[in-house]
Amino acid sequence: MSSFFDGLFHLRRGAWEMLASVLIAAGVVMLMQPFVLALYSWSFIVTLIGTVMFIIVSHFPE
Repeated sequence: MSSFFDGLFHLRRGAWEMLASVLIAAGVVMLMQPFVLALYSWSFIVTLIGTVMFIIVSHFPE
């Protein structure tokens, strides 16, 4: 776990890609759930942030 936070702190690709992937997955889950309208309302923005973050992070060094 400390290597994950170390990767985030030093702007390494692996940790940031994982965080972006989690955001994308969370946005999709928020989109598909039928219970809370607020989660559905924010799902597109969360998915978009994760996608843009993944595109930017793909240029970070290993």
